[in-house]
Amino acid sequence: MFFKSKKVIGLDIGSSSIKLAEMDVSGKGAQLLSFGFAPTPPNAVSGGEIVDIASVGIAIQQLINEVKTKRKIIATAMWGTAVIVKKITIPKMDRKLIKDQIRFEAEQYIPFDINNISLAHHILNSSASPDAMDILLIAAQNELVTQYTQVIEVSGLTCGVLDVSGFALANAFELNYGKIPGEVIGILNFGASITNFVVLQNGEVIFCRDIPVGGANYTNEIHKAMGVTVAEAEALKLSAISRREVPDEVHSIISATNEAVTEEIRSSLDFLSATTNGLVLSRCFYTGGSSATSGLVETVSRVTGIMMEPFNPFLRVKANPKKFSPEYLDQISSFAGVVTGLALREQGDAT
Repeated sequence: MFFKSKKVIGLDIGSSSIKLAEMDVSGKGAQLLSFGFAPTPPNAVSGGEIVDIASVGIAIQQLINEVKTKRKIIATAMWGTAVIVKKITIPKMDRKLIKDQIRFEAEQYIPFDINNISLAHHILNSSASPDAMDILLIAAQNELVTQYTQVIEVSGLTCGVLDVSGFALANAFELNYGKIPGEVIGILNFGASITNFVVLQNGEVIFCRDIPVGGANYTNEIHKAMGVTVAEAEALKLSAISRREVPDEVHSIISATNEAVTEEIRSSLDFLSATTNGLVLSRCFYTGGSSATSGLVETVSRVTGIMMEPFNPFLRVKANPKKFSPEYLDQISSFAGVVTGLALREQGDAT
């Protein structure tokens, strides 16, 4: 999947921050060449939709100038409720006929107007029946696809790969941990407004969804309960995460929100089980800026009974020690899962 020279720039556009990574990949492994990180312009990205293309485009331009890359091809990823990934089973057929069948299946399974979506699919090797095929159906609203391609063009670059955040996470996981046979592996990427949830079985993505919870939930709860501004609530949350002194009420709110966030994750685990004949995770890796929230990972592990492990996107990635200190890599690792997976792609890759 990733043993070729990659000539793209990985770009992860989140609601809170924009991450950029440039890597070289060869048979000898992967090397991090550059990394950039910038705040997303306020209210410019909401629920995965880019609502202010101009300001995000300018932010991307500035990030590109900052890292001084010469590459012009971008690999980026969509996320949010306008993207749906669903595992379906269809009768076994010639691969040339699948595209037409997929469109028919999408009309049944995808709650969007079939005329206003972009479709892709990936054939899985997991079908239990010799007469059937398991397929991952990927659908995105055309308006969202246009937003992502336009924001890249506005920044003066070319969109070479338009991926899904969950698949990018899986790509980064495979590079660093390999395909783990006999285990069902979960990855949770706790972001600002969304938690990407991906499930791998024998190295294949079999489940992918975006859970609408993240760091913003904590900020909003502090804001509402304590009557402070959103900016003050965010500062209180970050102070608590950094173990600085804050009112006891902040810790109580964070603890209660941990339970609420965990309940959403448990619901997704139940949905996974219901749609995969009772599949249960062997273990789950976690990443994302909001994963540092006090008690969150511990609460998820306690409630679900699943062993949680930190996901290191640089485990098998070499980095120039003169440019990237171990301390810096450790600081950015929680934010780099999706963007490193994107940086491993190459122009023309299928989703």
